[in-house]
Amino acid sequence: MIKKYRIGNPIETFAVLKELKIEKELPEYIKIVDNKINISLNDSDIVYGLGQAVRGINKRGYKYISNTSDDPVHTEDKGSLYAAHNYIMIDSFKKFGIFIDTPSKVTFDLGYTDINKIEISFEYNDYDLYLIEASSLVDILKEFRELIGKSYLPPKWAFGYGQSRWSYFNKEEVKEVVKKHRENNIPLDMVYLDIDYMKDYKDFTIDNEKFSDFESFVKEMKKENIRLIPIIDAGVKIEKGYDVYEEGVKNSYFLTKENGDNIVCGVWPGDVHFPDFLNENVREWFGKKYQFLIDKGIEGFWNDMNEPAIFYTKDRLNEVLDKITEYKGTNLDIHKFFEFKDRVLTLSNNNEDYKLMYHNYLGKRYRHDIVHNLYGYNMTKAAGEYFNKINKEILMFSRSSYIGAHRYGGIWQGDNSSWWSHLKLNMDMSVNLNMIGFIFNGADLGGFGSNCTPDLMQRWLQFGIFTPLMRNHSALGTRRQEVYEFSNMEKLRDIIEFRYSILDYIYDETKKAVENNTMYLRPLAFDYEKDLLTREITDQILVGDSIMIAPIYEQNKKGRYVYLPEDMKMLKVKSKNDIKEEVLKKGHHYIEVNLDEFLIFVRKGKTFTLKNGGQSVDSMDSSIFREF
Repeated sequence: MIKKYRIGNPIETFAVLKELKIEKELPEYIKIVDNKINISLNDSDIVYGLGQAVRGINKRGYKYISNTSDDPVHTEDKGSLYAAHNYIMIDSFKKFGIFIDTPSKVTFDLGYTDINKIEISFEYNDYDLYLIEASSLVDILKEFRELIGKSYLPPKWAFGYGQSRWSYFNKEEVKEVVKKHRENNIPLDMVYLDIDYMKDYKDFTIDNEKFSDFESFVKEMKKENIRLIPIIDAGVKIEKGYDVYEEGVKNSYFLTKENGDNIVCGVWPGDVHFPDFLNENVREWFGKKYQFLIDKGIEGFWNDMNEPAIFYTKDRLNEVLDKITEYKGTNLDIHKFFEFKDRVLTLSNNNEDYKLMYHNYLGKRYRHDIVHNLYGYNMTKAAGEYFNKINKEILMFSRSSYIGAHRYGGIWQGDNSSWWSHLKLNMDMSVNLNMIGFIFNGADLGGFGSNCTPDLMQRWLQFGIFTPLMRNHSALGTRRQEVYEFSNMEKLRDIIEFRYSILDYIYDETKKAVENNTMYLRPLAFDYEKDLLTREITDQILVGDSIMIAPIYEQNKKGRYVYLPEDMKMLKVKSKNDIKEEVLKKGHHYIEVNLDEFLIFVRKGKTFTLKNGGQSVDSMDSSIFREF
């Protein structure tokens, strides 16, 4: 059962697709005190949700802020990352879910101030509250997902393995990446193009010196069963003669300052304007721009920098530059040095700058911070609406999002690092994103920042083969992270080959989760609610209908404890040709797992099938190799 409550005058987000009547009286276990939602917790209660956020699957004990933020350092003390996913689910004496539908900042204090209390507070006290009550977590989740609409499902080839780096600077580098994968028999379906394929970082352009005869190059790669996936950024370079800029200015399609002038910000190309994606005319215009690359044979995109991320606003930059000159020739003691440093640090992603930007949305003018969390969502919507209009299956995923964007694309988990803790964060976040409808998701395998070690890459791939989006991505200045660059390449290749032997299972189970409004990746407690021990176990993950995985996510670990809520068949996998199987009884087990092994558990009464696989999805042999 879903009930809707309205506080103040909420701004429409289009996250919810169902029309519901507005109720008057909240149930007694939810109270509003001083414009804050208060919910009491018992000691044993679990709080799920919030999608893309730091920490574990159980969110209890910390404070989270829904305010889309470009923050590449995903440490435990961060309240905001790239997304705003205002959904929580409480597993208590009464199970229920809450969706807070509002486009501005929301703070979820989930036992941070008082361990036995949830307190939800608002920057602007205008929101719709949706309360979902049911007898089980699965039923609550299904009701919520039916409320917000079906999730996006990409074409099947998008479930193949992808290789990315910031950046492959020319087509010769791309060809070399493909060549080394093919000659080492490492399966590959996609090579991602980061910002350097563009001419001077301008959206919907190609640098013809680095990527000459681009359309022929796309065809050449397609013959190798490789698809090129270019990035699209939110900022539009200010440059006379550049069609996207000229059309945007002519039609008043960009964010403005209060006085109506287009606001100037800085991102990769330097000075840019940001399209007003909340305006449906702007979305239609920007969506059509993807056709430039579709006409050249491109079948997939990833949207970036759409929190929106800004290096500076021109006004603040000039102000800081003026102030900095005052420090020249002075003695920078500790106070003056940090004052100087802090002035520079105010330039990027400054919340005060967001208050200088204005949208035209639904016939009204809104200051950006009031609708901030809808920006990335509507950039993805611009693309998704156009792809739907031309009736073409396109891979689309984004960095920033709000609930509702799940209908138009997937997401990747942003600029993580080559840390073991981020392998665990990938596991937790992938499950949490499934809850709120982003079934097609994944992280940068091996980590984007820092330098990946061979053993971390091996353990990360052992988990990553089960995520729908499987992409290896690394940053400029880090060690080369393509699997053929590591001393344990053969072991890494075995893992990727295994992905292709189970790819049909992953695709089918993802599709089933989309069609049935369920989860592809989920905690044990969702399927084994009567077994209270499963509520405490968050590092064993159910994958589709038939299997459970128990990844190793700590360095130098050669074993782990596993709890089985029922008898299961354990598969100890080295490769698709080297699998040991053993039936284990319900209960606690310590299992030795060497670095070149990973665990799959086939659930009682279920079957799990391996296919012959191949080097790409288009050339894959889907005949049965082995069945368990």
